[in-house]
Amino acid sequence: MKQIVALILLVCSLYTHGFGQIPLSEKMTQTAIDKLFKDSVFVNNTKGPKWTYDMGVVLEGVAETWKNTGNSSYFSYIESWMDKFVGQDGTIKNYSAKDFNIDHIKNGRTLLLLYKVTKKEKYLKACHALYKQLLNHPRTQEGGYWHKKIYPNQMWLDGLYMAQPFRAEYAALMNLTDEYNDIANQFFWMEKNAKDQKTGLLYHGWDESRAEEWANAKTGQSPNFWARGMGWYVMGLVDVLDYFPLENANRQPLIDLLNRTLKTIVKYQDPKTGVWFDVMDRGDIKENYVEASASSMFVYALAKSIRLGYVSKGYAKNTQKAYEGLLKEFISTSTNGQINLNHVVEVSGLGGKKKYRDGSFEYYMSEPVVSNDPKGVGPFILAASEMEIFQEQHKGKQLTVTLDNYFNNEYKADPTGKLKPYHYLWDGDDNNGFSFWGRIFNRKHIQTNTLKTAPNLSNLSRSNIYIIVDPDTEKETEQPHMMTEQSASEIANWVKKGGVLVLLLNDVGNCEIKEFNTLATKFGITFNEDSKNRVKNNNYEEGAVYVPKGTGIFHDVNKIYVKEISTLSLKYPAKELVKHHDDIIMATASFGKGTVFAIGDPWLYNEYVDGRKLPKDFQNFQAAEELKTWLISKIKN
Repeated sequence: MKQIVALILLVCSLYTHGFGQIPLSEKMTQTAIDKLFKDSVFVNNTKGPKWTYDMGVVLEGVAETWKNTGNSSYFSYIESWMDKFVGQDGTIKNYSAKDFNIDHIKNGRTLLLLYKVTKKEKYLKACHALYKQLLNHPRTQEGGYWHKKIYPNQMWLDGLYMAQPFRAEYAALMNLTDEYNDIANQFFWMEKNAKDQKTGLLYHGWDESRAEEWANAKTGQSPNFWARGMGWYVMGLVDVLDYFPLENANRQPLIDLLNRTLKTIVKYQDPKTGVWFDVMDRGDIKENYVEASASSMFVYALAKSIRLGYVSKGYAKNTQKAYEGLLKEFISTSTNGQINLNHVVEVSGLGGKKKYRDGSFEYYMSEPVVSNDPKGVGPFILAASEMEIFQEQHKGKQLTVTLDNYFNNEYKADPTGKLKPYHYLWDGDDNNGFSFWGRIFNRKHIQTNTLKTAPNLSNLSRSNIYIIVDPDTEKETEQPHMMTEQSASEIANWVKKGGVLVLLLNDVGNCEIKEFNTLATKFGITFNEDSKNRVKNNNYEEGAVYVPKGTGIFHDVNKIYVKEISTLSLKYPAKELVKHHDDIIMATASFGKGTVFAIGDPWLYNEYVDGRKLPKDFQNFQAAEELKTWLISKIKN
């Protein structure tokens, strides 16, 4: 814990001194938008832009910034670039599956994001095309993907990041459970074939045929340990785990592999600067240099692994030193206040026809070192975003916010036709999901959980905050679970013991109200069976609600959007929080040691938080942040 606190204090210092109040992840995102992808291969009115993994790496960072801020301009940037490639029929301009280039799969993760958010079929069709390439992609004899058709029989570290996170996410979306073992094997085979037993490091490439000049005649391994190659590998590993099923037998072996890899990476951290050399084990040679992209990748993988509990918090000290080194060694500020990432190696590879790359130390030192290369900028955004979570983390015991999926229990067919839980859930990325609000909790190190059974004191005992949203009517699900006196009493007793309850209903006709009041009235709250603040079409001002000063919850929020509300009637112990046109629309109640917050609308779902729909003067994203902070402050259990 002392190491975590030290890391928080350090990052706070770096965050607030010398770089201004805008988070570094967002500042680097602004640099990316202003400076990258301006050259002729991307701005070509005849051929169209080049389909390249560099862009996908940056767009993944931009996506994190969008999710961290609710600023729709970042999403628009992502969407506008992908729309230059993807036609309405899902074809991808300037992409050829027949090239069998594993790098070309990388942008699939951006396409998956766009599909999940917008539900536009063209993005899913484009993902199908990329997955089809993987089905036909040439492999080594044991099953490892070739890096490219032009590099036969070869696996490179880079390729694990380029394809496997997309493949895992696509498999989760399309219910392809048979994919996961092969995904895991790609990492296991790479380690088996590329690992140096003496150092524990992985060589940049491995040639099964031993035909390449760079390949060791006995092992097939390339001669050196390229830092960015290791960075690609470990980023791919930690990102794959996001979608790897908990019940899969290979999940824990992958986590074990992640631990082995990070342990080795930390062993080669430069003690002076805190970052890593371009050729990892040869920092004592004058020509070698500390390199920004690999160092950013390692910080990202370390910080994310600590946050998700994959590795020991004992790595916090190394992560702290590495992030401090990133900022000191590589970040500079222009006269206009824009930040830059320096000392990024432009490219490194193996073999080839035009200029043969022999994998020697001298070769790696010969490649250009530049500023603001996409392969460094994208990972830096990801690294900074993770470190900002360290800064914001809740101090103390692990807290849990639980979202009901019992009273709200709707189903909808996924892309394969399988019915899955839908509507106001943490994993919903579309308009109807709560992924943004869930992320707001997660960034404070609050664990998000879902309760699929009737609540009681036992199954609520591990929850600090319990959210019930939009209880079902018979038109929404065949057998809705109505609130009962037993469930209401169990929930009330949990609140009395110190729980924090959040009630987000809906207007009459869109949720069940009458029976649900069995619970609400225990706290002096009655949801009225009405529908106020109705909005015609996109006349957003009709849904505007102005928040008064002194609520104790919303400090910097003045204007929010809440439409089609069931209003509230109150009696002791409930207290009015916000009124609109003489109607009470928000209330709180103290009950025993616990607290209740109530509003007659689900209002913090993605559609009105992620910034894509509402005019800029509405502050729903900020309201979600401030409500989260207040809810945490009320936890007593």
